[in-house]
Amino acid sequence: MPHPTPLRRALFIAIGAWLLAPRTGRTEARPLMLANLYRPELPLADYWVSEKYDGVRAYWDGTQLWTRQGHRIAAPAWFTAGWPTQPLDGELWAGRGRFTAASSAVAKDAPDDADWRELRYMVFDLPAHPGRFDQRLADLQRLLAENKAAWLQVVPQHKVADEASLRALLHLTVRQGGEGLMLHRGDSLYRGERNDDLLKLKQHLDAEATVIGHAPGKGKYQGMLGALQVQTPQGLTFKLGSGLRDADRASPPPVGSKVTYRYLGLHPDGTPRFASFVRVRVD
Repeated sequence: MPHPTPLRRALFIAIGAWLLAPRTGRTEARPLMLANLYRPELPLADYWVSEKYDGVRAYWDGTQLWTRQGHRIAAPAWFTAGWPTQPLDGELWAGRGRFTAASSAVAKDAPDDADWRELRYMVFDLPAHPGRFDQRLADLQRLLAENKAAWLQVVPQHKVADEASLRALLHLTVRQGGEGLMLHRGDSLYRGERNDDLLKLKQHLDAEATVIGHAPGKGKYQGMLGALQVQTPQGLTFKLGSGLRDADRASPPPVGSKVTYRYLGLHPDGTPRFASFVRVRVD
């Protein structure tokens, strides 16, 4: 059975310690705007469409970066030098298919310049702005045009004509390595809660759960992890074994960490059908 690489083992340990250890740099979770799932037959002319970035959600309060859960992010001073004093909402992103690189950089208590030079802060909203998204987007574009840092960017936003155009854009984005699309209603105020003004569209459903235990493996997985015991935010518990790699089974995500899983619909009791582990989340 292959053994996990030292880098992968170190990453799991670092993420677990960062999630679970008490720290003075933690505040209450940030009330950020969260997305519901897209449903067909919406008036698409009312929405702006952008790529869904597979990175770490980050809130800029005017002086400091924070995760969605209220952890202070130790970014290098040069990375945020000259940034606006207005709060920003965005994603720390290392590029398509490079979530591990982004999460590894963010999880470190002492920033590594080499890691952070791979990141961009992709900004999609102004959470303290009182206007509707159409106005917030225009003001955000003007605001960041004044900053010359190549790693501070406004997320490109587009309009689509109809459902067929939206699905074609989704297919192209995924084929090029993207995760999916986000839809933001232009006539909406910023609300720090999950709501239908912000929607996500992916080819597969996914969700997050918290690891509450480890089920031991059997047979060829004897002495390793058999499955993760997880709990959803709604309190449902189930085992998550599909999708785990040998390295995951040898160095499993720690109890208390949050993981992303993919699934195809729900059973009558509300648990996910064909749930499959995707990755550990750090935000």
